[in-house]
Amino acid sequence: MNRRVFLAGLGVLAACGPSRPRLNVYNWSNYIAPETIPAFEAEFGVRVRYATYESNEEMLAKVLSGNSGWDVVFPTHNRIPPMRHYGLLAPLRHAWLPNLANLDARFRSPSWDPGLEWSVPYMWNATGIAYSRGVSPAPAAWANLWDPRLKGRLTMLDDPEDVLGACLRKLALPFSSTDPDELRRAAREAIRQKPLLRAYLNAEVRDQLVAGDVLVAQMWSTTAQQAIDASPRLAFAYPAEGFPLYLDNAVILRESRRQALAHRFIDYLLRPRVSATIAETTRTATANAAAQALLPASIRDNPTLYPPPEIFQRGIWPAALPAAAQKLRDRLWTEIKAA
Repeated sequence: MNRRVFLAGLGVLAACGPSRPRLNVYNWSNYIAPETIPAFEAEFGVRVRYATYESNEEMLAKVLSGNSGWDVVFPTHNRIPPMRHYGLLAPLRHAWLPNLANLDARFRSPSWDPGLEWSVPYMWNATGIAYSRGVSPAPAAWANLWDPRLKGRLTMLDDPEDVLGACLRKLALPFSSTDPDELRRAAREAIRQKPLLRAYLNAEVRDQLVAGDVLVAQMWSTTAQQAIDASPRLAFAYPAEGFPLYLDNAVILRESRRQALAHRFIDYLLRPRVSATIAETTRTATANAAAQALLPASIRDNPTLYPPPEIFQRGIWPAALPAAAQKLRDRLWTEIKAA
């Protein structure tokens, strides 16, 4: 099907009235603007069934059967190679995605999908340290999160990749290590830190930071910015030992029977104004350079959401792990939580 026929077909769809086709989209929570879906539905005369999830594992549990009913999902970058391996993804037709040209040059040929054959970069974030400006000295490294003075006022993410990764970097070991001895050393560091922790928490720690109950938290950059917006007493640091970067991507499932419409939805998200509105509303970092240029300077130049090049270069893109290493990490995480 060429692009002219594709666009004409969408025009026919828009005229179908009550029998409008439906696109099924499964995305992370708080990842679109309120007007994103209604505007797409109105423009193309379709219905969108939209639902959200809180983790890659929750999404994968639904789609691994190959009969989930979803058309478009948004896995993190290191889930794309295994999803492709298991035959879950449909190849993309670039002729149906003219707005790919709007992507930031950094994301046009990523290591996990060099030709963007299977995925389209959407939004990205990193993991670092959110803290109260009253903490002195201010935390600047993962190693600072083992300070006894923080006992009971410190949280780590409820996420094995991030916690073990921080422990590995504290030990000057690779963030995505698959070496059993290195992983066990990292687990011992996590267990040694555990008496200092208030809890393992994800986004829910935001309110505790704002209230002052928590002084320091391992946190995703986008959640940290939401906390900083609510309280100028807070700040964010990208740890000196290096930190993980995560890119969430739009993909089309092979099971989808609405391939053309799914492409049109992804291309719609690539429009600069659409992407900019999403990024501004949700306080996330867009992978769309043309959209970033439309953002207010207060967001575009925000060092938490868009760290300067010298900091971004310290970032680490976690790779997909072999099954044996992932199984060991899962077992060690269970031991850490039970300790």
